[in-house]
Amino acid sequence: MSQPALFIEVHILQSLPPSNVNRDDSGTPKQAVYGGARRARVSSQAWKRATRTEYAKHVPEADRATRTKRIATLLAQRLARPATEGGADLTGEQADRLAAALLEPLGITKSTKKDDQSAYLLFFGKKQLDALVGLLNGRAAELVALSDDDLKVEVKKLSVVQTLSTGHPAEVALFGRMVADLPALNVDASVQVAHALSTHAVRTEFDYYTAVDDENTDDHGAGMIGTIEFNSSTLYRYAVLGVHQLRDNLSNVEETRKTAVRFVDAFARSMPTGHQNSFAHRTLPHLVLLTVRADQPVNLVSAYEEPVTGVTGLASESVVRLADELKAVGETWGDKPLRTLATYTAEGDKITEVFGSSLPFPALLDSVDTLVGQWLADGEITFAETAEAGAR
Repeated sequence: MSQPALFIEVHILQSLPPSNVNRDDSGTPKQAVYGGARRARVSSQAWKRATRTEYAKHVPEADRATRTKRIATLLAQRLARPATEGGADLTGEQADRLAAALLEPLGITKSTKKDDQSAYLLFFGKKQLDALVGLLNGRAAELVALSDDDLKVEVKKLSVVQTLSTGHPAEVALFGRMVADLPALNVDASVQVAHALSTHAVRTEFDYYTAVDDENTDDHGAGMIGTIEFNSSTLYRYAVLGVHQLRDNLSNVEETRKTAVRFVDAFARSMPTGHQNSFAHRTLPHLVLLTVRADQPVNLVSAYEEPVTGVTGLASESVVRLADELKAVGETWGDKPLRTLATYTAEGDKITEVFGSSLPFPALLDSVDTLVGQWLADGEITFAETAEAGAR
């Protein structure tokens, strides 16, 4: 019998001041219509990028992943390093030729504009490139001395595809990888991220600004004039981590536990950087709510299908709405989470009843560590009758 699934859902409410963190091709902050009202929107791609950047801050450089079209260049750079630094002591020309030969079994389509680049971005671990160099086992000089045809024959004997199909870094294990040319390299993502939506209707505004020419003494006019579109909003953010998929991707129990905790931390602290120097918009959430399930994830965005009006403040009303929605889903569908953990600043009996007592964020992360460790060891998480029980 296979082990049951384990989903850790992250629900976040976060207010942004005037900002333009994620814009479309015309420079307008991204928007969406939901519940008949226009909402602020931040794309899932933008927040996944921000999360990955935040995550990488706490990971050694060698353990990180990179997304690039320049895999051949990176591999050639490693081959050209001295053997004492993990390289193969090749000249630049030799390294380029051997790198191209090593990557040929992958069948990656080359760019039509630049021969040294692939046609699309590839997502892989830096250690995986080091492992490709390791496949040569000191034979680099021997291989580059071969003819092109003989070199192809020898490279086919190496487990190039297997090397890039295993030993995934945490970032690839979390966000996945798709390679159309070679499905064997595909990695199913263990994380799904929703587009962040404002809990209320928004209206785009314009910042009209000027810049002064400091050396202009002839007149008092502006050196330049421009506008930046912006809005402010309280956002509902949602992501779900499939711990079972993460475990399968990493094939390492200890790394699965660490990565789950680091993801929750990084997602909560991350922020897209659009126009950050103009707006200094970086804030921390009002609420981080974790719900743990074994059946299927439940996005609670329906709490805001009717826009919040802000009679007592947008953030505080949004927290109450989320508590109401979580309770209603559980009562209507009989679909209560196995655990509920939360960090929040709001006050109210209803909030505490549904979410449990607020935990300091470091304690919430410790609880995630314990919970994932329990699931990995025992194969299941038992149902907690109350949110308070789940928080302990």
